[in-house]
Amino acid sequence: MSHILVVEDEAIIRQSVCRLLQRHQYDVTDVDSLDAAKAHDLSRFDLIISDLRLPGGMGTELVELAGTTPVLIMTSYASLRSAVDAMKMGAVDYIAKPFDHEEMLRAVKRILTESQLAQKAPTPKALQQEVNREYPHSGIIGSCEPMLLLFKKISKVAPTDATVLILGESGTGKELVARALHNQSRRGKADMISVNCAAIPPTLIESELFGHEKGAFTGANAMRQGLVEAADGSTLFLDEIGELPLEAQARLLRVLQEGEIRRVGSVQSIKVDVRLVAATHRNLKEMAQRGEFREDLYYRLNVVELSLPPLRERGDDVVEIANAMLARACEKMQQPPMHFTADAVQAIRTYQWPGNVRELENAVERAVILADDDSIPAAILGLDLSPDRYISTSMRENLVQPEPYSSAGQPQQQGDLSLDDYFVHFVLENEQAMTETELARKLGISRKSLWERRQRLGIPRRKGNR
Repeated sequence: MSHILVVEDEAIIRQSVCRLLQRHQYDVTDVDSLDAAKAHDLSRFDLIISDLRLPGGMGTELVELAGTTPVLIMTSYASLRSAVDAMKMGAVDYIAKPFDHEEMLRAVKRILTESQLAQKAPTPKALQQEVNREYPHSGIIGSCEPMLLLFKKISKVAPTDATVLILGESGTGKELVARALHNQSRRGKADMISVNCAAIPPTLIESELFGHEKGAFTGANAMRQGLVEAADGSTLFLDEIGELPLEAQARLLRVLQEGEIRRVGSVQSIKVDVRLVAATHRNLKEMAQRGEFREDLYYRLNVVELSLPPLRERGDDVVEIANAMLARACEKMQQPPMHFTADAVQAIRTYQWPGNVRELENAVERAVILADDDSIPAAILGLDLSPDRYISTSMRENLVQPEPYSSAGQPQQQGDLSLDDYFVHFVLENEQAMTETELARKLGISRKSLWERRQRLGIPRRKGNR
């Protein structure tokens, strides 16, 4: 029997939660303040359910004290923004008051199940396999920590109708995440409607998305239903939403605010029930500041944000993905099973994959075609492993007009700059104005990678830079 601690200062709510949990065979202890909770040995509980605001402080203070015991936060501030903030402080989950009993029981069961799986699984890879049995993710492969965190967020967000913004470089698999969100939602039985906003000419985008009436413009010979209307009762996935023209953005904002559309050329509004999932590789917040994207639409889209790490930051995931792609390519091309040689595996791990999963898939398929037998050596993968081959997109954007310096600190010609030279220049020029986290984000690398490169290149951290 799982032992749960309930921390809630409002007696009616506390007693209601306790009775609910006890009716479903949970062992419950309840307290009415933060200090009373701290008086207990929190590690002996299987779950802590705490109000966000308590006499004596915030419920999230219990997260650090609880160690490995998960903390579920309750709050009457019923907004998804509060949910995100609470989870950033370390809560494993969030539930908004007033909540119904089924919602509370589902959250408790899921958290306890995940906690038990984590205790049973000896490695992150084994944990992912256990979690995937409970919460399938539409074939997304990944065992690294950022992907495991992403899987948990998908499981939390998918059952809701919250609008989701998926961020990640091109080719990282944003549509797979959107499909996982759709498949695990109440809309999963309907077909998800996918739209690549960059693939539709700006002059046609409004008609494609919202439909048009007969005679609305030259060539409109019949009424046509738009893709938003076609997604009624389902999920609409808008890929590369940063390419959407401002006029279409205004119409999309109406869909999110009012739940209705108006076809081009019509005066009648049509109600639609659509769950919107958007994706982009661009920085929408910076675009909004430059007037290139509607700020009100950005905040409507960014209710829940999911970030996909680039392939170069996913460790051994890249080999696991490559092996899965190899098996699929052999089956597709009706070839006998193949395998990568040791030097090919090393090349796959070492290469930076600027095109991410899409580039990896192309390299694998090309290798299957060119292979002479059932082994695939590094040579036929066609990867350029020279050290200055790859510079991330975000790094290029921030180094448009650099004053070039070599890694030895000497002036250098622009055409001779290597990746290390760009790195040294950018860090030295910006570390006074940026934190380590901001530097890493602008360079398109993790904070750990930034620290490792500083060590390798002998660039000390400036005092006070966090």
